[in-house]
Amino acid sequence: MEQSHISFEQVVSRGCGLDVHQENVVATIRGNGLEEQTRTFSTFTSSLRDLVAWLEESGITHVAMESTGVYWKPVFNILEPHFELILVNARHIKYVPGHKTDRNDSAWIAKLLLSGLLKGSFIPPQYTRELRELYRYKRKVIGQRSSEYNRLQNILETANIKLSTVVSDVFGVSGWSMITAIIEGEQDPMILANLAKGRLKIKKQELILALEGHLNEHHRFMLSLSKTVILQLNDLLGQVDNRIDQYLKKWEEEVKLLQTIPGVQKQTATAILAEIGTDMHAFPNQHHLASWCGLCPGNNESAGKKKSERINHGNRSLKTALVEAAWAAAHTKDTYLKRKYYTLSIRRGKKRALIAISHKILIAAYFILKNRVPYMEPDNQEWLKKRKQAQINNYLRRLRELEALPPSQ
Repeated sequence: MEQSHISFEQVVSRGCGLDVHQENVVATIRGNGLEEQTRTFSTFTSSLRDLVAWLEESGITHVAMESTGVYWKPVFNILEPHFELILVNARHIKYVPGHKTDRNDSAWIAKLLLSGLLKGSFIPPQYTRELRELYRYKRKVIGQRSSEYNRLQNILETANIKLSTVVSDVFGVSGWSMITAIIEGEQDPMILANLAKGRLKIKKQELILALEGHLNEHHRFMLSLSKTVILQLNDLLGQVDNRIDQYLKKWEEEVKLLQTIPGVQKQTATAILAEIGTDMHAFPNQHHLASWCGLCPGNNESAGKKKSERINHGNRSLKTALVEAAWAAAHTKDTYLKRKYYTLSIRRGKKRALIAISHKILIAAYFILKNRVPYMEPDNQEWLKKRKQAQINNYLRRLRELEALPPSQ
């Protein structure tokens, strides 16, 4: 049986299904008192405005589309002020193999839309989406800068400059001064070592040995290129940071509240706000948010047997920020998250423990943003009481096992 012949109860009066591609959009409208029609529009702005006009003339109230690459974004932005939009994961609305065409896809999406069987993806408001783009762009630039740092350090190693064996931060004030002097043509290890600042001065003799290399003009040229790129990226990061700060002025209170969570600094707070915004009503509860982010195990059961329960990919950008915050929380002083991390790491390993702490940070962020209250540290005495009882039970179990052993010969 073809899917187009399946009948469902109608929930939406009039709707439209869109099959979005890079160069065109195939739209099918259906509904009460409306003859099913399918039209194709180009993705040029003028043509998308014609699509809006056609849908409004037809009395369309709801529009559904697949999340196809980045091609859905301009269509979504133009249609957003006019209709209630539902963005759907393409895997959730697969058509019958052998019957797939753009026309059939759009008609099937429209049919599912009218029947209320589509589950829309979380799309935050435009303000949040803009902050999200800035934050993700910043992460990309930081990654590019890290790559350039590694490239510069590899050039130093190639020239047998062993600066990294003596200096903990090659790109700190002292290390950067030495690298700059090397690029400018300085070769005397004694003069280069005298550029050391602060506590690094006590390692002067080691620095002299480390800075005696085999440099040539090619090495200096490559070092100069890497330095130029790093300075440009630093300037770019400064511009992005300033822009992000302008957006965060609207959410100063939320940023402060999120930073009350152990391990969460401004960078993580920015990530949380950029990825999920401040309106927690978009998620039915904290468990839906954790599932959306990919920080809880999935359900995969067949014939009564549970299969893999690995976490899904979720929102990788937010998950990465939360794992970094979890690592910082694991190194805080006398906090619940630190105690929980070390308890879990013994039984489940460090990686699983970090995911569990990331989950707890996200849950805390959910309630902080929902109720506008700071983080409350759980009662330490209650935890110590439970921990003590668990140890007593463990020792008692061990004693019973020893008593059950046969006497030694």
